[in-house]
Amino acid sequence: MSQLEQLEMIGSSPAINELKEEIRRVARYDGKVLITGESGVGKELVARALGAGNVRVNAPFVPVNCAGIPETLLESELFGHVKGSFTGAYRDKPGKLEMASQGTIFLDEIGEMTLRMQGLLLRYLETGEIQTVGADRVVITTNTRVIAATNRNLRDLIAQGLFREDLFYRLNVIHLIVPPLRERREDIPLLIDHFLQTFTNGSRNGNGANARRGAFSSPVRSLAPEAVAALADYSWPGNVRQLQNVIEKLVVTGHREVIQPEDLPVEVRTSSPETRPRRERRRTVADDLFKKLNAGGESFWTAVYPLYMNREITRDNVRELVHKGLGEARGNYKIVLRLFNMDSTDYKRFLNFLRKHRCQLPFQEYRQ
Repeated sequence: MSQLEQLEMIGSSPAINELKEEIRRVARYDGKVLITGESGVGKELVARALGAGNVRVNAPFVPVNCAGIPETLLESELFGHVKGSFTGAYRDKPGKLEMASQGTIFLDEIGEMTLRMQGLLLRYLETGEIQTVGADRVVITTNTRVIAATNRNLRDLIAQGLFREDLFYRLNVIHLIVPPLRERREDIPLLIDHFLQTFTNGSRNGNGANARRGAFSSPVRSLAPEAVAALADYSWPGNVRQLQNVIEKLVVTGHREVIQPEDLPVEVRTSSPETRPRRERRRTVADDLFKKLNAGGESFWTAVYPLYMNREITRDNVRELVHKGLGEARGNYKIVLRLFNMDSTDYKRFLNFLRKHRCQLPFQEYRQ
């Protein structure tokens, strides 16, 4: 089996088959690719498949999470630094762009990059030259394939002045869209079987993902048809990553060979067709969460906070939820607190959370 076949996305739905064909066609091309899709759909898997099918197959594939590194460190991470260029720079260090020379660099969550960093990246894309932090002159020119990914709408960010239009057109040479899991429900049983085999084999053999978490033995061998049907009916706001986490949890905590519907997480058991996101709407995760809070009586701390901290929903989802709350409350965060079923004593904690994770929105526009 080739490396490209090993990295192929699991599924046989029309949506995923179309994406697979695009990957095979685009992989042979050496230009820039922009991958978009919701959080957890498998954008990095698509990027790695593109790298595996390219002429640079034996060259390095270097991923960089642009959202997980502060701006002050991201420049050094990408371009490298020389000894003494800043506090803690005790030696020369090559950047990820240099490490990816003649190979592929994958810039994940490019929509979270600051405008200053966008300018530096644009300069690199235009010239191929690397200006190492602390160096007086350009020292390296690389031949590196650039693949970028984001779960955000870059055109919306451009309209808001948060993303450079010239950088967007530099990156958006070829655009691949990874469909959310709810738009390829027929693939869910196949993914369940794949993850079940992965985690149960690991529990029996002490290798794979479970070996890293410590050896254990699980009695779980399969899921009842009713359990599979319930999973297929769920909306999956966290997409494939969330499904993978659910199956792993069932394998680790299961006490019988065949998982029954009552063994499934509560959010899956209580899901109904009315709470499914509509296919024709782009933003649906925040709609579901707002309904849970406003109509379902759940608290922000139990229904939203854990999903965000486990990376099952994105910062953009939380922002949209806050936007809905402020619209309903006419810009009053204390009323949002009540709408989200939090105690009045949680006011500072809630605002501190929003500030820390860059989810706080200005209230003034909602009072007009």
